Amino acid sequence: VEFLYCDLASMKSIRRFVQQFRAKNCPLHVLVNNAGVMLVPERKTEDGFEEHFGLNYLGHFLLTNLLLDTLKQSGTHSHNARIITVSSATHYVGKLHLNDLQSRCSYSPHGAYAQSKLALVLFTYRLQHLLTANGSHVTANVVDPGVVNTELYKHVFWVVKVVKWMTAWLFFKTPEEGASTTIYAAVSPEMEGAGGCYLYNEERTKSADVAYDEELQRRLWTESCKMVGISDEASRLP
Repeated sequence: VEFLYCDLASMKSIRRFVQQFRAKNCPLHVLVNNAGVMLVPERKTEDGFEEHFGLNYLGHFLLTNLLLDTLKQSGTHSHNARIITVSSATHYVGKLHLNDLQSRCSYSPHGAYAQSKLALVLFTYRLQHLLTANGSHVTANVVDPGVVNTELYKHVFWVVKVVKWMTAWLFFKTPEEGASTTIYAAVSPEMEGAGGCYLYNEERTKSADVAYDEELQRRLWTESCKMVGISDEASRLP
């Protein structure tokens, strides 16, 4: 195991990480997009993005796009490279505000978090469409890990923290249990060649209806490219 530092809240750090990784000339068979913050107070990343949207979504969007060429070169017909993005059931109540992705008009920690998780589902579906259109041996899927007992809840109200502390053993998954669906998506033979799936408890399930809106997927992708400063070659594809 070798560690390379990457701060998903920093576009500069992401680009530096990709440069360091590429210099190793290693194949890339599995990419798991799993970083995140939840219910943080209103604040910005070093690039000026609202933190939920910037770290949870845009960081992964840029990282994945910068690594796509390596993923495509690593995948084969019989063994596709795999991209697994961790979202949340919170995306079901999320609303994507294309005219205010930074939540400048009215900030809500819950709304901003839910929007970032919905954006990850929309991104995954659009990415899989583009990969299929290009004939790439890469699949993209999105995972709902469930309610997991981690430090992600450190910004919730103190009463919720007390309830969590008292009931976690009964209602929350352990980190190991929470990782099971991600691992399933990454290595299971059953998922070979399967992309564009929303997975929960190692089963394909239906995501929010709005996530299947292809026009919304396209518009989010185009806007995301502008925000992170990469070329939107995908806009020329159907």
